[in-house]
Amino acid sequence: MEKENTTLLTEFVLTGLTYQSDLKIPLFLAFLMIYFVTIVGNLGLITLIYNDPHLHIPMYLFLGNLAFVDTWLSSTVTPNMLVNFFTKGQMMSLSACMVQFFSFVISVTTESFLLAAMAYDRYVAICKPLRYPVIMTNALCIWLLVLSFLGGFLHATIHEGFLFRLTFCNSNIVHHFFCDIIPLLKISCTDSSINYLLVYIFAGSIQAFTILIVLVSYTSVLFTVLKKKSVKGIRKAFSTCGAHLLSVFLYYGPLLFMYVLPASLQSNDGDMIDSLFYTVIIPFLNPIIYSLRNKQVIDSLKKTLKGKI
Repeated sequence: MEKENTTLLTEFVLTGLTYQSDLKIPLFLAFLMIYFVTIVGNLGLITLIYNDPHLHIPMYLFLGNLAFVDTWLSSTVTPNMLVNFFTKGQMMSLSACMVQFFSFVISVTTESFLLAAMAYDRYVAICKPLRYPVIMTNALCIWLLVLSFLGGFLHATIHEGFLFRLTFCNSNIVHHFFCDIIPLLKISCTDSSINYLLVYIFAGSIQAFTILIVLVSYTSVLFTVLKKKSVKGIRKAFSTCGAHLLSVFLYYGPLLFMYVLPASLQSNDGDMIDSLFYTVIIPFLNPIIYSLRNKQVIDSLKKTLKGKI
């Protein structure tokens, strides 16, 4: 009888970033500008790599796919977040929420694998330069890209499948600016312990595996450069690797806090601040970090602009 009287909720209310009305317009303008620069920067990078045959090598194929995934990730989250600044509570149906979450997990997981693949590519290029054409072939590059996207799809499918076993009957208020798994689990009226366990196992394993590859690869690169004792080379390596590692840590750090830290230690505001880094800030920074600091990309951009003029 109690089950029959329980009303299952099929719509959610996203609270958004802030309740303070005086902050909504400044935040809206700031994030709108960030989103605009993110889309222009990443799509511009993809176009540049596609049009320049000199950039059709593994390093830039990875970079082009990273730009595509950043565009995908930002577009999954940011437009809804911008709309939410002008509504008291953005309504989202259960199906729309599940679609957004599925898209989010594919893109964020794929990006983790891509960052690891890019770090390995730099390791081979700098530590084994003579064997680079033999090891990092176009075939291997394509396989790594396919496996990255396939890993993202499988990871999303697992969590999506187990989300459908949950019911929502007590509250439909999601304390977040998009439909993410932890805020949804917090308001579920079904036992979600298995969902939490899957998050810790899969998200933790993927992050540990990819972070390890990144750290080992860049550490090897730095030791290789230091052995050459070239002041110019050392400065360039520290500048490039330092910028890349900063981007990686800004991406992985919040992910670890969000999905590996026990849910009882997390606050709603803390969740949203962490999520901003890997959904909004990193897609905005990556074109700057990986492209504007790359001489070959800058030269290609100059040639393209001169040709149009």
